[in-house]
Amino acid sequence: MWSVTQQLDPESPSNSATAGEHRGAYDSHRDAWVAREEQAERLIPMIGRLYRQHGVVSSIHGHRLINLSTSAVISAHERAEELGHQALTLAQTEKVLRGLLEIAPEPASIDIARLAVLAADLESDEAVQELLRAEIAKRNVPVSDGDGADVVLYGFGRIGRLLARILISHAGNGHGLRLRAIVVRRSVKNDLEKRASLLARDSVHGPFAGSVSIDAENDVIIANGTRIQVIYSDDPSTIDYTAYGIKDALIVDNTGKWRDEEGLGLHLKSKGAARVLLTAPGKAPLKNIVHGINDSTIEDADTILSAASCTTNAITPVLAALDEAYGIQRGHVETVHSFTNDQNLIDNLHKGDRRGRSAVLNMVITETGAAKAVSKALPQLEGKLTGSSIRVPTPDVSLAILNITLEKPTSKDEVNDYLRRVSLHSKLRQQIDYIESPEVVSTDFVGSHRAGIVDGLATIADGKDLVLYVWYDNEYGYSYQVVRVLERMSGVHPVVIPARADVRVEA
Repeated sequence: MWSVTQQLDPESPSNSATAGEHRGAYDSHRDAWVAREEQAERLIPMIGRLYRQHGVVSSIHGHRLINLSTSAVISAHERAEELGHQALTLAQTEKVLRGLLEIAPEPASIDIARLAVLAADLESDEAVQELLRAEIAKRNVPVSDGDGADVVLYGFGRIGRLLARILISHAGNGHGLRLRAIVVRRSVKNDLEKRASLLARDSVHGPFAGSVSIDAENDVIIANGTRIQVIYSDDPSTIDYTAYGIKDALIVDNTGKWRDEEGLGLHLKSKGAARVLLTAPGKAPLKNIVHGINDSTIEDADTILSAASCTTNAITPVLAALDEAYGIQRGHVETVHSFTNDQNLIDNLHKGDRRGRSAVLNMVITETGAAKAVSKALPQLEGKLTGSSIRVPTPDVSLAILNITLEKPTSKDEVNDYLRRVSLHSKLRQQIDYIESPEVVSTDFVGSHRAGIVDGLATIADGKDLVLYVWYDNEYGYSYQVVRVLERMSGVHPVVIPARADVRVEA
């Protein structure tokens, strides 16, 4: 976390401090930082105890506090005010955490910042605990009675490995999604070691936060205490998952080899498999789910679902917010998309037009179905959107440019203020983020948990004509959307506290 401060004129009388004053100011800032570090250090074990003993996921406006360093905890508090929320102090957070530890809640996803605002004027520990009990009583998701849901990753490429990282970090006390196995083809002699190494090291997302080891005799990867069975198979229909203690598993197909009900249905022939989620656009009649938009349509009878594409997930929430406030007549979506594994490093034969040309040397015009796929989640936009894509020589983070004709006119300031408030307070705050900075570039969004981030300074608005720029981590942000869909499918999403209302933000 950083900020820019105004530089003073060295000749100004206000900047003519003595050497002693400079030294005093230096010591003062250092001492203040040390004091804040000491405060943050007190919070870390409380955050950890709530997570491991009670299954409580603590966050500050959606930014998780689990496993953060001392400086990262401080940064999370400073970022709250930068995003437009009320200022949050470490002392306020400590008051809430202590209260939670006293009342020992059931597994939950708890926004410490929002509770801190409610508890701001309460002085006694008893009053804080009473407030927390009252908020917990309002929970809007029932506590799961089960022991969690078994998850199997079929395929272990870019998305598969990021899903593994997220699932491992969410393991908690085992009451949520439990990564039990990955299914791959044996590609090389030391395949297990290679898979573990790719999980531990990533050129884009950095090293794995923790420890990764292998049990070669049993084909097992162990990551931060999570035992992941590696199953070697070429046929999704012949695996006996129950032989590994896996039952009623959610199979996440990351291969993209099958896009229809018939092909994906092969997974359900394996013993121990219950439901399938495809991490790519699915063909009709499969439901394409964008979490936050149409995940409420998931039914127990839906055994095969699609999590749509990264681009569809990035643009659909923003389009939904615009359509709700202003109405959308028509639009064109242009995505500036990082290259992917289906392109060639250097020029070579490829079945796709232009994709055979070097991904690292060229911008490549290609097709995308993401704009048309929006209507699978937002039927009211059927036939209103077109789309195209340009693949560019970057490994991650993409940019969607939405050129929209609205039904109601707006201005840059008005639509930006609306989208900023949507990102903070609406039912889409897990999906939409908002930023205003003249310095941000694509790498600044690597690791974003949101489906898309509106770049407010780039907005162009002229009456009913609107151009929006939406950044998205097409790997990590999308993977978080997939995990949210898995939680919805399995019914193991932790209780949300304070209760997350379906707030409609007015333009």
